[in-house]
Amino acid sequence: QVQLVESGGGLVQPGGSLRLSCTTSGFRFRYYVMTWHRQAPGKERELVASISTTGGSANYADSVKDRFTISRDNAKNTVYLQMNSLKPEDTAVYYCYAVGLGSWGQGTQVTVSS
Repeated sequence: QVQLVESGGGLVQPGGSLRLSCTTSGFRFRYYVMTWHRQAPGKERELVASISTTGGSANYADSVKDRFTISRDNAKNTVYLQMNSLKPEDTAVYYCYAVGLGSWGQGTQVTVSS
């Protein structure tokens, strides 16, 4: 069955970095646009970044532009989110998603705090 497993979250100080991974199985990963979303307590889930099937094109929310980088490895069925210069407002549960597939992983918690 379809599985998306996020990992790499944790507690980091403001200004720090984290690299999230989303390992997938059960679908033809290379044919899907992949996205990262996040949901902070009391807020709606929001789109953070998206990447094309080949990895040649990416888009970012204004709030993370120039700080976050999305990438993918189609040989490993994995999508990544490199997060630099983290801010307290980046604190959220981060989820990956395959556009059109309709399945979510369990998410990984990112907490930015001193």
